[in-house]
Amino acid sequence: MEKNIIFGIRPVMEAIQGGRDIDRILISQNLKGPLAKELTELIQEKGINFKQVKPERIDWVTRKNHQGVIAYLPPVEYQNIEQIVGKSLEEGRSPFVLLLDGITDVRNFGAIARTAECAGVDAIVLPEKGSVSVTPDAIKTSAGALFRIPVCREKNLYFVLKHLKNRGFTIAAASEKGDTDYRKAEYKGPVALILGAEDKGISSQLLKMADAHVSIPVRGEIGSLNVSVAAGILIYEVLRHRDKTNVG
Repeated sequence: MEKNIIFGIRPVMEAIQGGRDIDRILISQNLKGPLAKELTELIQEKGINFKQVKPERIDWVTRKNHQGVIAYLPPVEYQNIEQIVGKSLEEGRSPFVLLLDGITDVRNFGAIARTAECAGVDAIVLPEKGSVSVTPDAIKTSAGALFRIPVCREKNLYFVLKHLKNRGFTIAAASEKGDTDYRKAEYKGPVALILGAEDKGISSQLLKMADAHVSIPVRGEIGSLNVSVAAGILIYEVLRHRDKTNVG
C-alpha cells in the first residue's frame, strides 16, 4: 500500500505545491500548530479532498513517521481532456467522451469504465470535488479497464463542456425527466454524454449546456435504472448511430 501514499507534513505540502495528483488526504484530529494550519489552508486552497480522523486510523495505514498526515496518490495518472480532444480532432476522428457529474459509488464507476473501454470511448471526465476517483476498488470493479481508458479530473465540468461545445461537440445529458427518447436523439460528430448521480441527477448548470436531454423509457414500477446500466445502454446507442452514419 505504501507505494501509493505520501506521509509527513512537509512531504505532503511539497507534493501539493509540486502539482502532484492527490486523491485524498487524511489528517489526524490531534494535529496542531502553525505548520498544520499552513497545510490545511493549502489543502483547502487547492480543493483537495481531506478528512480529519482519529490518530489510530493513520497508524493503521503506516507505522512510519507520518506526523499525523497521509496523502493517497491515484493508481493511474489523470490526463487532460483538452489534449485528448485536440489530438483526436487533429487525427480526423470524432471523439466520444463521458462526463460523470457527482457519481460517488465506486462500483458504478468501475462498471461504467468497463463498458466505456469496451465501446472505445476516448475519455472519462470527473470533477475534482464530490466525485469518485480512480481507486484500487474502482480498478478492480472495472476489470482493469481504468488502466486502459484515459481518465481526466477537472476542476469545473461547466468549463469542460464550454470547451467541448466550442470544438463542435454534440452534448447529450441523460435524465429520467429528459424530453427526448434516447433512440431518437442525434449524436452527430464529436459527442459528449453526461451522466449524473442516481439521487441528485445532473446539475442544472450542466443541463443548460446540453443540446439534448435524453431519457430511457421505463415501463415497470421502479422509476429509474441503475446509472451504470443506463450508461451501457446510452453508450452503445451512440455507437449504433455512428455505425449507421458511417455505413450511410
